[in-house]
Amino acid sequence: MLDRSTPQFSRLGQKLPSQRWQIYPQKNDLAQQLAAITNLPPLINQLLINRGIETPEQAQAFLNLEYLALPSPLDDFPDLAVSLELLQEAIISQEKIAICGDYDADGMTSTALLLRSLRWLGARVNYAIPSRMHEGYGINKRIIEEFHSEGVSLVLTVDNGISAFEPIARARELGLKVIVTDHHDIPQQLPPAHAILNPKLIDESSPYRGVAGVGVAYILAVSLAHQLGKAQSSILDPLLELFTLGTIADLAPLTGVNRHWVKNGLQQLPKSKLVGVQALIQMSGVQVRGLGNGDKPDKGELSTPSPNLYPKSKIQNPKSLKPEDIGFRLGPRINAIGRLADPEIVIELLTTDDMGIALERAMQCEDINRRRQEMCEQIEKEAIAIVEAEYLASVSEDRVLVIVQPEWHHGVIGIVASRLVERYGAPVFIGTYEGEEHIRGSARGIPEFHVFEALDSCRDLLGKFGGHKAAGGFSLVSENLVALRSRLSKFANQCLEQQHLKPLVRIDTQVHLDRIDRHFYQQMNVLEPCGIDNPDPILWTPNVRVIEQEIVGKSHVKLTVSQTVNERTYRIKAIAWRWRDYFPLPSQVDIAYKLRENEFNGQINIELELLGVRLPSQNHYPVTQTTPAKTSFEYDERYYDCGIYENAALPELRIMYPEKVILAVPLGKSIGLLGTSRQEAREVDVSQPQYNRLIQAAFQALSAQNRKKDEA
Repeated sequence: MLDRSTPQFSRLGQKLPSQRWQIYPQKNDLAQQLAAITNLPPLINQLLINRGIETPEQAQAFLNLEYLALPSPLDDFPDLAVSLELLQEAIISQEKIAICGDYDADGMTSTALLLRSLRWLGARVNYAIPSRMHEGYGINKRIIEEFHSEGVSLVLTVDNGISAFEPIARARELGLKVIVTDHHDIPQQLPPAHAILNPKLIDESSPYRGVAGVGVAYILAVSLAHQLGKAQSSILDPLLELFTLGTIADLAPLTGVNRHWVKNGLQQLPKSKLVGVQALIQMSGVQVRGLGNGDKPDKGELSTPSPNLYPKSKIQNPKSLKPEDIGFRLGPRINAIGRLADPEIVIELLTTDDMGIALERAMQCEDINRRRQEMCEQIEKEAIAIVEAEYLASVSEDRVLVIVQPEWHHGVIGIVASRLVERYGAPVFIGTYEGEEHIRGSARGIPEFHVFEALDSCRDLLGKFGGHKAAGGFSLVSENLVALRSRLSKFANQCLEQQHLKPLVRIDTQVHLDRIDRHFYQQMNVLEPCGIDNPDPILWTPNVRVIEQEIVGKSHVKLTVSQTVNERTYRIKAIAWRWRDYFPLPSQVDIAYKLRENEFNGQINIELELLGVRLPSQNHYPVTQTTPAKTSFEYDERYYDCGIYENAALPELRIMYPEKVILAVPLGKSIGLLGTSRQEAREVDVSQPQYNRLIQAAFQALSAQNRKKDEA
């Protein structure tokens, strides 16, 4: 342990996360009004307000999901009746049905859901999933031709097909009937299918609007079971569990029917009758929610649990799982198969009734996920080295990172893109070569940047592309790479400002540490299940003291913080995932965090999961009247001159580079000027690492000069 109470740790030279904090406006009067209706403390009502819940009716609908009145899907989906008729005819006449799925968690759970339901309803059904390595996303002409040669009469796409005009046109030529079920954005030209089920084609006010591909499959399967008079819980319960897995793993919004159904599904999963789900839960150790082993994850992907901390013999009777159990444990193990191996492993896992086969497939998921983690770690290291060496100096101008390297596995580069966004705060487009002339890539965005629109602005440079606001995929010939980088930079400069190029931490409200206990944590649980569009509450506490900290696992920081409230000191443990670069943290900081339960040796404690940290007096450099006007210093094997100068209302730090370029920074501001003269200078964000570290070195030199003066 490292005691941070000693004064030797100053703000000078301290590296902290480059973040922007956005704290919701606090509507105290409205929170008090809602408290009289919800019987919840005003602070909890502020969390509801932050999620757009401001009336008694909205609060009632949100807090009492069992009273959610759902319209019939037949009323909201225009082609649902036609789809049911086609499927019913195929089942009665025993025509062959073929499902074309996708290799991500949404696509694989959708495929398994429809296979289970259609087989149970008496259909002759099989499936195919395109090769991620050789064919890429979506149904294609090869699959259509193969279905035709096998005597298939009805083709059913899941989680794909809305953009597959040519393959579906070919299916029609061959006399195949086609039902498209998808949730991706609507193209300019719809495919010529017999029926299309897509929530983006229905009214925006519909509670079904936000369902993922597995949600469309679930609606179709349940509606068909009802139409055939076979809607027993023995089939509907497993379908709900598969819906829950796919919805959370696909990061679908947890609003509307998603939140309603997911809440019920999370309660069913611990007692699942699906042997594949049982095996997956046992292997991944979701029954323990704790921070004790220092083994946590990347964003959306989790490390393999330590056997002694995560007993795998049986599920320890939790009343309900949480979305994080799927998002951080079950989902990544399913997704790892689609990224690196054969999706058939997951389909068999989720459709078998043989526990021996289920355990074997679950172990394969475990092994492949471990390989995925190692691969991600290596590619991330290489990508960071490339960014630091080649692109960091220009990212504030380009406002986007485009990184392409050979021999990276395209199945995992999307995860690496997410980590780079988290690290650098800019949209990331990352790709790898397939041969010498072809590139395949993934993209991840930030809140102010629309990935799909960015790709669409480059459509003439790309082969296939697709996605949505936050993420996407693309391909191109390598000769277009330079033009793509330029076009994406132009797009980014049209929608992003300098201040956007920092990871955003959206904070709900301020809480002092004396408030945090199990009762408060349970009160916050009224927001569950939390996820996309209904996020976990993020709290912040000002001016806490870091009294202990250490590195745990490979790169995590475990610490204890304290705060004195009304002359009493409160301590609480915390974990900061993958914050090794910021170790050791300063002794006094503001912190932003989520609350987490930690169960260890039968005791449950509430701990903090740090998401943000800043100095209590944010953005103020240490300057005194005795600070010398100027000095020289060495940084990164180069020599600079620096000094403090009066300029308008604020003093200004100026650093002269060896090339006679000057960086001028008003004290307390995050935007400076860089150039040979003030008239020709460009604005730069000095919180970016390449400037921030130089500024810290300048102030260290000024402070050292000041100490020499005092000693003299």
